[in-house]
Amino acid sequence: MVSKKSSLTMLSHIEQDPAHHLAGPFLPQTPIGSLTPERSNSPDIRRRYKPRAVNPFLRWAVVPAASLKVLLVPVILYANWQLVSPILSQFIPRGNTYLSSDFPNPFAQFFLLSHPVPSSNEESPRYQKGWSDLLFIAYYVVFWSLIRQSLSIYLLKPMARHYGIKREQKLDRFAEQGYAVVYFAVMGAWGYRIMGQLPTWWYRTEAFWIDYPHWDMKPELKRYYLMQMAYWVQQLLVLVLGLEKPRKDYYELVAHHVVTIWLVGWSYLVNLTLIGNAVYMSMDIPDTFLAFSKILNYLRAERAKIVSFVVFTFIWTYFRHILNFYILYSVWFEYDLTPESSKVWIWADGTYLNWWMKYQVFAPLLLLQFLNLFWYFLIMRIAYRAMTSNEVSDERSDDEDDGEAEDDEVDTVVSRSKKDD
Repeated sequence: MVSKKSSLTMLSHIEQDPAHHLAGPFLPQTPIGSLTPERSNSPDIRRRYKPRAVNPFLRWAVVPAASLKVLLVPVILYANWQLVSPILSQFIPRGNTYLSSDFPNPFAQFFLLSHPVPSSNEESPRYQKGWSDLLFIAYYVVFWSLIRQSLSIYLLKPMARHYGIKREQKLDRFAEQGYAVVYFAVMGAWGYRIMGQLPTWWYRTEAFWIDYPHWDMKPELKRYYLMQMAYWVQQLLVLVLGLEKPRKDYYELVAHHVVTIWLVGWSYLVNLTLIGNAVYMSMDIPDTFLAFSKILNYLRAERAKIVSFVVFTFIWTYFRHILNFYILYSVWFEYDLTPESSKVWIWADGTYLNWWMKYQVFAPLLLLQFLNLFWYFLIMRIAYRAMTSNEVSDERSDDEDDGEAEDDEVDTVVSRSKKDD
């Protein structure tokens, strides 16, 4: 009984937490352009959050101009190599392979795909994994930092101000969700396009295992996979390095990002990119509608947010639950479709699906589904309470920033007390 009561208390706390990454944005918002009403009781004195000074070596993560400079360095070096190498090769002895014109440009691996399969033809090239992929990921971590900060500073925050949002922390949250809409919409559509080129089109799950190992990837699939990895690494760095204001659910988000990176990296290493593409798409598409619904709630677009939320609920149900149950079913019941020659762990041959890998693949996907079900239950409770209760009022803080509004009230009280003195 005590355990049930504590669970309900914890759930209620999450639902009412304005700083929670999922529940917070769906809480009632103060009308745009208005200030938080003063409360009759004295507010708690809270210390304002002061952003820590950014290490000069990390300026690329928060300053668009700095990230652009970092991105241009390999491009400029690549261009110089392309221009100078043919000239120098005329004066280099033929035996020197490292400076000959046939030696590949060493800077290409930062932003172009590496490790082509030698036996593939130019009309339909294939790529395999390799160590240079780490350089590609590092480069696109900086790339996603540039996109995120540029969209936030030059587009999303001005847009929020245009629509009457004033609080700095709420501007930050609006920019986060705007960036999420752009990222997940683009990657969801890209994942849809890629799946259309694969034998797994629209969750033909038996193709996950037939003809395994799928170690030779189409160029688009490899680029898509590595750019997804770079995105989640960038998101984790922003949290761990404290480049934005920490949230109450900080450790929950860090754990989520770590698990995501582990799943992405592991599926890439063991040549399960086809099932990885299916999981990615089932997550990215509903996340687009989730972030869009949050934005509409920030803007207090009442009718639009209701329509968006209804659409989002159906899309979330289909992609995050129905399709993911298909994937779980496939792992448990279709795993044996893997060719017998591939049911051994031989690193050199790219085969890893021995008997225990079935459980290693199934377990994290099941845990992910449990997490999705918890979020689904939470969203449904929030929606039900919003439709059945009349508790929506303007007594809540203008934003979800752990007390920014209360800090403003403190300043008001202090200034008034000084005047009275």
